[in-house]
Amino acid sequence: MEQTQANPYERRFGFLLHDIARLMRKRFDARARNSGLTRAQWQVLMVLTRHEGSNQAALADALDLEPITVGRLIDRMEEAGWVERRADAADRRVHRLHITERARPMMSQLETVANDVLDEAFAGLGAPERDTLLDLLVRIRGNLSDRGARAVDMTGTES
Repeated sequence: MEQTQANPYERRFGFLLHDIARLMRKRFDARARNSGLTRAQWQVLMVLTRHEGSNQAALADALDLEPITVGRLIDRMEEAGWVERRADAADRRVHRLHITERARPMMSQLETVANDVLDEAFAGLGAPERDTLLDLLVRIRGNLSDRGARAVDMTGTES
């Protein structure tokens, strides 16, 4: 009996990581469908939870989105009462973004959904395996972040 060749991309780190992220987003979207927030809006709220008072440019950078896209997203979220813009005390041209009291209970609900998806993803892994996996991923992120990576041009030469 002939064995079929496994897909060589199934164990490629980048493809695997991308596929896991895609599947987790799909699970999250399915479970959070009735929340009234889109995934993009939820991501804005999560970033603001960690960086309350950020400006739109910093938020766009953190979300890896264009500033104009974030501006429109914030406009809709402000209209819906999820976030508010507050004038910066030091620079009146700058507005700082804050989560409203209306959004805070939603954050708890969506965090529960996110934790349920994580529990599903980590099923069958013990606490030490989870910790090791997360530690390794944090190190890999550090290696690739602006702080950890040295610039290398397309020829492989450090710049």
